[in-house]
Amino acid sequence: MNSEKFFQSQTAVITLIAACFVVLISLGVRQTFGLFFIDFNESLKISNTAFGFAIGVQMLMWGLTGPIFGAIADRYGGHIAIISAFIFYTLGIFFLYSGPNTGIFFQIHMGLLIGIGLGGTAISIPMSVVGKHFPLKTRTIAMSFVTAVGSFGYFLSPIFTSYSLADFGWNYTLFIFGIFLISGMVAAFFVRSPSKVESIEQTNKQSFKEALDEAFKTKSYVLLVSGFFVCGFHITLVGTHVPKYVIDRGLDDWTAAAILSLIGLFNIFGSLLSGYLSAKMSKKIILSVIYFLRGISIIFFIFTPASNISAFIFGASFGFLWLSTVPATSGIVAHLFGTKYLGLLYGIVFLSHQIGSFFGAYLGGLFHDLYGSYDYAWYLAIALSIFAAIIHLPIKEEPVLRLKTE
Repeated sequence: MNSEKFFQSQTAVITLIAACFVVLISLGVRQTFGLFFIDFNESLKISNTAFGFAIGVQMLMWGLTGPIFGAIADRYGGHIAIISAFIFYTLGIFFLYSGPNTGIFFQIHMGLLIGIGLGGTAISIPMSVVGKHFPLKTRTIAMSFVTAVGSFGYFLSPIFTSYSLADFGWNYTLFIFGIFLISGMVAAFFVRSPSKVESIEQTNKQSFKEALDEAFKTKSYVLLVSGFFVCGFHITLVGTHVPKYVIDRGLDDWTAAAILSLIGLFNIFGSLLSGYLSAKMSKKIILSVIYFLRGISIIFFIFTPASNISAFIFGASFGFLWLSTVPATSGIVAHLFGTKYLGLLYGIVFLSHQIGSFFGAYLGGLFHDLYGSYDYAWYLAIALSIFAAIIHLPIKEEPVLRLKTE
């Protein structure tokens, strides 16, 4: 393969485009769930804690099934893993729409089924398949395209959803989401892993178990896994609870939709810049700076007087930092271990992210119900920013010994 060419094959072009569309749909639908809370509360009698718990279960299942879908993608091909996951995602939306959808059924549909679906359709699996088509020099840039297009879904979906909820109601909106997911399932057919002829990876006879043993004996990988927990906590706390938080502070509900849209819009630029810089400089430094700036953004948001201007500044600044962690994080995993088991190994890193997401969603709702505000959740988020900024610094960005000797 010609390492000077950005695209190594026609399959790489098609896979990148299809993966971008898959993530656009998957993350676009996922980003809007916080906007449904008021309707679910009034129509289905879902409490803040119950809603937060369902989103927490969703995040946890997303993370737990990520390594499973990653292993399927590594063994049988990306399209098999992603199509399978879309089936679960679509069923979750369908049952939320058609019922039964209260009590434990709400937890099963919103938490379990959609969570499993996200495990194979959201960022980690499509991006890891794309990463297999690109050499080290351009890999993080290609991965950042997937993240950036997914961010465009973040931008568009809150605008559509807030309009649809206001004019047509939550049932109709979920029905349209089902159509979106079916279109994503069609695109998933074209997210193909490279053939042996197209593969850029040197022959690697390492087994599944050997890959896991090697990863968890590598200190840098363990640090990366620990740090990504914080990313999940931040993102789900904001995405799930900011809509209610801004209303609690006396702002209009459209402000919440505007924040989520601004997060999506500025995340496009943040993801692309992160991907570009990750190909030029130390990825661990990029990650440390991102987590530190997230803490600064949260401090500004909660300690300045409530206004649309401060809310919009938060949406833009936090959006710039939203998924900008992903190209650098996935790039380090691929750099450390190669791409043969990238789906599995990044899936495990992402599991840590989703455990953090569970706590971000659940603790946010729990603290609000216990104390009448989200203050303690925000304080915890700030402390975790400092922790993540520090823990990435000892990471060594160099291939494991196996790759150096091959």
